[in-house]
Amino acid sequence: MKLFKIETGNLKLDGGAMFGVVPKVIWNKVYPEDENNLCNWAMRCLLIDTGKNIVLIDTGMGTKQSDKFFSHYKPNGNFTLENSIKEAGYSNDDITDVILTHLHFDHVGGAVSKSETGELYTTFKNAKYHITKSQWELSNNPNRREKASFLKENFTAIEENGQLNLIENEGKHIEGIEFLIFNGHTEGQIIPVMNFEGRKIAFCADLLPATVHIPMPYIMGYDTKPLITLDDKERFFDYAIKNNVTLFFEHDIYNECCTLKETEKGIRPDKKITLKEFIENTY
Repeated sequence: MKLFKIETGNLKLDGGAMFGVVPKVIWNKVYPEDENNLCNWAMRCLLIDTGKNIVLIDTGMGTKQSDKFFSHYKPNGNFTLENSIKEAGYSNDDITDVILTHLHFDHVGGAVSKSETGELYTTFKNAKYHITKSQWELSNNPNRREKASFLKENFTAIEENGQLNLIENEGKHIEGIEFLIFNGHTEGQIIPVMNFEGRKIAFCADLLPATVHIPMPYIMGYDTKPLITLDDKERFFDYAIKNNVTLFFEHDIYNECCTLKETEKGIRPDKKITLKEFIENTY
């Protein structure tokens, strides 16, 4: 198995929304904000070459929405999804599987592209797109809380092109990758766990957007069921500690990965490392 981080650029989100009930005087000591109370967040995806499958986890925000839409999120950085895949040594057509952790715009936007004439088409024409059934049903009939995050132009072409694979249960749906499913942030969020040379690394998506979200009270205001998120985090940490899982962060602009440790105050980050250090086992 080979692992590659796929940087797709950054976006800015309100600090209060990202840290929920945690007061600003606490969170801004560990994650700075700008003059508009916006924090900068990565949209870091992961490419896995299992030797049989070429798997992409999440796709960033994409480029097909309007300037007005993007103005709300202030995209920044020099990375793009396509260029990062090329730098890893692959092309869009090489991708055999796309795991979409969930269908909020900053995770699925790059999954579907738009032609110059306005036609929508799947960015990865040879891939199966894996999404939980519960997330798919929700995104097509969204609640009022999440409606603005589900943009149908980001995912309807997947089904129309016959590339949709709905997941109903946890398990190993792709060789070498275990699918865990959590429901606090949104229904049916997939957290993929890769078995890399006898060690496990989890793609944390929005269960744990950044290292600063590891303490239990740090739950995003975006989470639709924060009490369920508490249960999700507890279940995930139990699994991660028992299996010595390293965490890979999608949104942490400062840290790519970390290990975990048990403390008197609960689970906390241990070693903050790069994906390269994880691969080379040099930490």
